[in-house]
Amino acid sequence: MELSLAGLIGAVVGTMVSAVFYGPLVDAVEGALRKRATTEDRATFAQEIALLRRGILAADMLLCAGLGYWVGLKIGG
Repeated sequence: MELSLAGLIGAVVGTMVSAVFYGPLVDAVEGALRKRATTEDRATFAQEIALLRRGILAADMLLCAGLGYWVGLKIGG
């Protein structure tokens, strides 16, 4: 399997874009979860938030890096 330089540059740019989108995306989802949380389940809420942050980071990086690689291939050949 050969990796093109244009695709790799696109993947790096896509990863940078995912870093920009990560903060606002986590804040929006976490805010929605905080509204529905009750005082009874505060112990599990912290675990849910930690898992949610990891999941969003993984999905965001994979999606943006993959799209960046694809766009880099299309633009750079």
